[in-house]
Amino acid sequence: MNKSFLLFSALSVSIAFSCSSKRDTGSMNMENWKADHYGCKSLRMQDLDELERLKHTFLGVDNQALIKTFGRPDRVELVDKSQTFFFYFLEPSNGCDGVEIEKKPLRVLFRLNAISKVSEVTITNQNP
Repeated sequence: MNKSFLLFSALSVSIAFSCSSKRDTGSMNMENWKADHYGCKSLRMQDLDELERLKHTFLGVDNQALIKTFGRPDRVELVDKSQTFFFYFLEPSNGCDGVEIEKKPLRVLFRLNAISKVSEVTITNQNP
């Protein structure tokens, strides 16, 4: 094999892995985030301001990078063949044992397009 082929191969692998790497979350406490499935402990709410500040930095990120950064989503919703939503609850949701929900919980929604890239990040209590 020639050197240019090896260099191209190494560069291709490097680019492929860099696209799906863990993303910068600023001062967010990611241990708390990942331990707060469905927002049951309300730990994620402590990082709301930082999440609001950083949310646009996740545009264009692929689904694997989101999972590496935030952990598995609390809920995934396939809207049609061209978009998927990843839900991460910030407040206790119906996935929490022994919690009675009086209002729709606050959540962050990552809208992913047909090629699994984030096209929108919304913090809301509404469904998509």
